[in-house]
Amino acid sequence: MSERKMEAAAVATAPIGGGMRREPSYASMAEQDDFDLSRLLDKPKLNIERQRSFDDRSMSEFSIGGNLKVGMDGYDPAYSPGIRSGFDTPLSSVRNSFDPHPIVAEAWEALRRSVVYFKGQPVGTIAAYDHASEEVLNYDQVFVRDFVPSALAFLMNGEYDIVKFFLLKTLLLQGWEKKIDRFKLGEGVMPASFKVLHDPNRDVDTIAADFGESAIGRVAPVDSGFWWIILLRAYTKSTGDTSLADTAECQKGIRLILSLCLSEGFDTFPTLLCADGCCMIDRRMGVYGYPIEIQALFFMALKSALSMLKHDAQGKELIERIVTRLQALSYHMRSYFWLDFQQLNDIYRFKTEEYSHTAVNKFNVIPDSIPDWVFDFMPCKGGYFIGNVSPARMDFRWFALGNCVAILSSLATPEQSVAIMDLIEERWEELIGDMPLKICYPAIENHEWRIVTGCDPKNTRWSYHNGGSWPVLIWLLTAASIKVGRPQIARRAVDLAESRLLKDGFPEYYDGKLGRYVGKQARKFQTWSIAGYLVAKMLLEDPSHLGMISLEEDRAMKPLLKRCSSWT
Repeated sequence: MSERKMEAAAVATAPIGGGMRREPSYASMAEQDDFDLSRLLDKPKLNIERQRSFDDRSMSEFSIGGNLKVGMDGYDPAYSPGIRSGFDTPLSSVRNSFDPHPIVAEAWEALRRSVVYFKGQPVGTIAAYDHASEEVLNYDQVFVRDFVPSALAFLMNGEYDIVKFFLLKTLLLQGWEKKIDRFKLGEGVMPASFKVLHDPNRDVDTIAADFGESAIGRVAPVDSGFWWIILLRAYTKSTGDTSLADTAECQKGIRLILSLCLSEGFDTFPTLLCADGCCMIDRRMGVYGYPIEIQALFFMALKSALSMLKHDAQGKELIERIVTRLQALSYHMRSYFWLDFQQLNDIYRFKTEEYSHTAVNKFNVIPDSIPDWVFDFMPCKGGYFIGNVSPARMDFRWFALGNCVAILSSLATPEQSVAIMDLIEERWEELIGDMPLKICYPAIENHEWRIVTGCDPKNTRWSYHNGGSWPVLIWLLTAASIKVGRPQIARRAVDLAESRLLKDGFPEYYDGKLGRYVGKQARKFQTWSIAGYLVAKMLLEDPSHLGMISLEEDRAMKPLLKRCSSWT
């Protein structure tokens, strides 16, 4: 490696804190709290001996497909800076083990530029660091969902404090009173984002949080709470320290989030009923109802919470409700959301207007409503969880995040996980194209676009949420493909991304059927595009990191679940 490259890599991978010069604070509103995050940070860590479980085992001992062997001949791990090759290996011993791709050092440098500080402590990363953009809008805020890949990158690099401070700060914001107009939101709702504001005259940092009252469409973020729980587990798995999750504050936070979702009402399904724009697709895109993204995250959050909740009086009752819901949710999703060639053929032959407990077409889906494109899109080998299922309605679109999370959370069975990867390989041009990864497929257009999006000028066909290609999704694709034992899928996608990302300035998304063009309104130096790439690289180099974001199937639940009719 050249001296200049080594110097750049050393600067880029230097841990946050210590003697490093900190970027100025970016954050928030009136000084509504003086909560000192160091109160919990300074608690002594438990000296925990890490046991080799599924999550921590070498991936050579686990893969759904049985094809992955870490360190085998021909498997050339991708380099990432500062990553530990083992849990006890110091960062410095492997930092310069390989000659990194030039984009790696640039990506770390860009990621560190995006760090936000509150009272001298790192609490997250802003959405985009794009100085060329005239309108900042809310891209200078810390979004809960956007920070997840950044957090994983820092955890994998052995930098834990920024993730701990973020978890604690958002937990504090959860306790704020949340009102939109005259209506008060549920106590457990997590913010979509927050902003740190600095008053130079008083030298004071304050925080302003957005729970949906400032968002486009004024929709509360259903996914924020789920990502928070998932990230808390990732932090616990990465550090081996359960003291944070065991605090009364975190236990209460988990209970409040899940109490919102597990409350009984008029629902006849175990899935969560949601409004349009409540998740990564935060604009009107026809995902109202029971979107796959929310259901998969809900499932993963429930399983993550199960591993962290204390078995005390309050925790025990919630644990029982979680187990019951997981059983119902997994059966429902695997039975009614799953689509493969055989299932598509069965739906095509459905009878309608069936009335009884023995009905096959339980949602009264009209076969004529099946879109023409899905017949050509569905390969003989492969399958996926469709976008939405509700009375007389099936959204047959492919959504990347929901299907990848379904694999990571084991909502998908081993056979279904393999089938999802088969579909990606069979439909590479459609789902990956020239830049991974399509957020959804296909795009909606013409009259349907006018009706579904309300003529949204940002979500035109093959752009943004409407079939745009999002580099951030590469970390989810990489994690899912490694879990299934198909790392070659991830490597091929990462190679594609590396050919463009740095040259294009790490854009938020790409437009076009193949994702060839930088998005018409895409911000440059989008933080989660940067972090998503770094996480993908680090997972390929050391697949044991998969344990912090992957959950295995609960064997105790398996006897209670039936196989869906489309299984072969």
